[in-house]
Amino acid sequence: MKITILGPAHPYRGGLASIMQIMAQVFQRRGNEVDIKTFTLQYPSLLFPGKSQTVDGPAPEDLRIERRLNTVNPFNWWMLGRRICRERPDFVLLKYWTPFMAPAFGTVARLVRRNGHTRVLCQIDNVEPHEHHLVDRPFNRYFLSTVDGFVYMSEQVHGELKEYSSAPALFSPHPLFENFGQRVDRGEAAVRLGLDPARRYLLFFGLIRDYKGLDILLDAWAGIKNRGALPDVRLIVAGEFYTDEKPYLRRIEAHGLGEEVILHDRFIPDGEVKYYFSLADCVVQPYKTATQSGVTQIAYQFSTPMIVTDVGGLKEIVPDGRVGYVCPPTAEGVADAVERIYGEGVLERFAANCLEERKRFSWEEMCSRIEEVYRLTRKQ
Repeated sequence: MKITILGPAHPYRGGLASIMQIMAQVFQRRGNEVDIKTFTLQYPSLLFPGKSQTVDGPAPEDLRIERRLNTVNPFNWWMLGRRICRERPDFVLLKYWTPFMAPAFGTVARLVRRNGHTRVLCQIDNVEPHEHHLVDRPFNRYFLSTVDGFVYMSEQVHGELKEYSSAPALFSPHPLFENFGQRVDRGEAAVRLGLDPARRYLLFFGLIRDYKGLDILLDAWAGIKNRGALPDVRLIVAGEFYTDEKPYLRRIEAHGLGEEVILHDRFIPDGEVKYYFSLADCVVQPYKTATQSGVTQIAYQFSTPMIVTDVGGLKEIVPDGRVGYVCPPTAEGVADAVERIYGEGVLERFAANCLEERKRFSWEEMCSRIEEVYRLTRKQ
């Protein structure tokens, strides 16, 4: 088949770009002709909370990536939509994670479908965003109504999607992030991160946004330390703040956690991810809301046990008591789970179970489901 992928890719950074590039490589290995059309402008600088949207370094040599889409220029949407319409791919695959993309994606999709041949497919992360705005629902309607078929990664997303579209939709869980490499020796990881290998570490990883519950984790950590539990364990917070950092820093100071919390407040490059997950005993995701999370799939890649809160689709991916614990989204719930996971033999058992559980998270399966959705749209 001839496939066009529209969404994040090099030089844009982060997990979304990695996902689109890995899928393109899998489709190519299957004998398809694939190109990726990514952004000339993804977010205006005024709307982007981080320090940089792009990475240095060359693009993957085995992929054809063109920078074509400006998300705030309607004339550009029209030109790109007509261009893809003329190119007549069998399907266009879009990654959808925020209503901000809906005006551009929806316009391009409408123009592409005019050729009567190309199907518009969507691999969807979120329907309703974590931070809500008045335009979310009309923007979602504008884009989602143009899609011929979906692949979703949690039942919560599927339920929300039904309010906007009756198009075919199939489930496929988030695959592993194999691009981050393999687990390394714990001592090497500690040296690489400049940390003491004699200590034990828990990890909070990823972009820091309010819905991810770092405040809950800090309150939980204060409770653990006040009880004198886990004296030799430290908490690593590794990720760039996408929200005001001051409330979190004040919380650390108020709880007296300056020696307990190791703050690496920056975007973590792909080449360093393996050191954090190889060093950590456990990854904690104290989210207040969620659909699914790429952090769980990174943890599976490195067989690192997890603690997640009972929100959204997290417990669908992290079986409670097998690879980690699912707990209430409260400081008390998280603290209890942290103390339980340090019980005798628990971490070792969970790490071994991760090796088995991760077999169900396959890029081949994800791409097969996308092709299956495509075939369903051809029958309509």
